[in-house]
Amino acid sequence: MPIDPNAVGVKGEPRKRSWTSKDALLYAVGVGAGTDELPYTTENTKETVQKVLPTFAVIIGGGGSPMDKVGSFNPAMMVHGEQGIELLDEIPADGELESVGECTAIWDKGSAAVLEFESTSTNTATGKPLLKTRTMLFCRGEGGWGGERGPTDKIEFPDWAADHEVVYATREDQALTYRLSGDRNPLHSDPSFAAMGGFDKPILHGLCTWGFTGRALLHTLCGSDSSRFKAMNSRFSKPVIPGDTLTIKMWVDGNEALFKTENQNGETVIDQGVFKFS
Repeated sequence: MPIDPNAVGVKGEPRKRSWTSKDALLYAVGVGAGTDELPYTTENTKETVQKVLPTFAVIIGGGGSPMDKVGSFNPAMMVHGEQGIELLDEIPADGELESVGECTAIWDKGSAAVLEFESTSTNTATGKPLLKTRTMLFCRGEGGWGGERGPTDKIEFPDWAADHEVVYATREDQALTYRLSGDRNPLHSDPSFAAMGGFDKPILHGLCTWGFTGRALLHTLCGSDSSRFKAMNSRFSKPVIPGDTLTIKMWVDGNEALFKTENQNGETVIDQGVFKFS
């Protein structure tokens, strides 16, 4: 069955997800955190309480989304379009949450369909909302039914130099580490599968690049304090190849910042970024 545009508003069944300290540590290493970020990469450093990277929300959140109710598409032709998170509390080092998701939009881009899902997650230990996620998937070859194209609003970045720039290098095996956090899509590991999607080699998970970007925002604008990290939303504009170097640029206005991430060639790989912090 092709994409069903009438699936907008459909909700999924509530879904629980638990995680451990090890899961949070593995994610941190998967998005490049290292020995200078021990609160996020270790659980037994003297006088250091383990913390969780806020972007870990994309691993444990998003559950309950009705992916099985919107029709079918070729996963080799699907790429991540946009991602957003809102943190309502700090993520504990281990715990359980229950998520309820909904299909909030389906857009017809002509050559592709765009699916949007939102999910709200509650900490089952406290009964309080913990986080929200928003995900947009770009499904190539699935559009053309004559539906609405969706909003065209675009952020205009300042024409002056960024207030902050952070440079991170990804490893050539970065995707092999990141995939252990749950996304085993062979697009990121199998050369033959990547070729089916039109790529010369496996690409880095968009959410891995997003995690690198979130680390830069956390350490630069929040003083490495995860409790100050409130919301992050952006668009994926170009695939990253494992081994690429990432430069995260930030323009700050009070407790909000615009951001984007570029590769070593100056090409924007994450665009339209908005970050909120306290």
